[in-house]
Amino acid sequence: MTNFLVESVMLAIPEPHSRKKTTCKDNKAMKIDAPQSFVTFVYQTKVVELLRSITVSWCKDPIDHFLSMSVDNTLEENKYTCKIDLGSGQSWGKKGLRSFEIAGARVDIFWDFRRAEFSATSPQPCSGYYVALVYKKEVLLLLGDLEKDAFERTKSKPSLDEATLLCKRDNVYGKKMFCTRAILEDGKIEHDVVIETSLSGPDDPEMWINIDGMLASRIMNLHWRFRGNEIVMVNNFPVQIFWDVHDWLFTNDLGLGPAFFVFKPIFLETTSDFNSIECPERGGGSSKHELLEDNSSTQGFCHYLYAWRIA
Repeated sequence: MTNFLVESVMLAIPEPHSRKKTTCKDNKAMKIDAPQSFVTFVYQTKVVELLRSITVSWCKDPIDHFLSMSVDNTLEENKYTCKIDLGSGQSWGKKGLRSFEIAGARVDIFWDFRRAEFSATSPQPCSGYYVALVYKKEVLLLLGDLEKDAFERTKSKPSLDEATLLCKRDNVYGKKMFCTRAILEDGKIEHDVVIETSLSGPDDPEMWINIDGMLASRIMNLHWRFRGNEIVMVNNFPVQIFWDVHDWLFTNDLGLGPAFFVFKPIFLETTSDFNSIECPERGGGSSKHELLEDNSSTQGFCHYLYAWRIA
């Protein structure tokens, strides 16, 4: 069931709605006028005695800035979704509580963004906030750094069943450099990931993937290796990286399609198992959807990254 939840959620997330089609008499082109930045996390935890997925999406564009939290109803097709406006200048809207019912039981969502601080590159706050999902005086999922404030306000204790982060997906935009943060080893610490490209000029196109300021992988001859994968080491921990940059190289219009990356930590029982890992090189026939399906069907956390080129 876990694999199905990840795959269905990841495939259901729409492409950025800011991408719009402009039609001229001579040609048709796609362009990004105002990029939409969003980050989506999919968690799994026990809610009302059943294991359910919780989807948390942070979204920001020139018009809206909001948080959306959805809790799946495993017995019905519908699900409860709470949307919190983060762009409003009214302080009263930055702290709140919403309640809903699942199988006749009350579940609460508490939040406080009054002291939240945001960076210029992410719709998700850096610090100064909390969001808590509460059932029967237990905090099932807690986001943010104000943990003490959250427990005091909800008058609740941590749940014995800790929520599991299944996957993360985000959109990034850039010309030659694309930045994100990813969980690449056991634990919750995020690492800085920077992807640099050289796609034009007299030399063959190539790409560099840097993790925490250190070169992790250099992919040359992208015309031939526009899809592939490698295993790199992060603090002596193996991480598999998949990439598909076909649309960067073989489309006529800038920004027509994104490059697609997957960062997947490899959790092993012993370090000696690393020698037995197989990482077959993918041919050009594999697509983004095949990469997504392959990683949705395996255990462990995955980070899905869509990198859009802009002029």
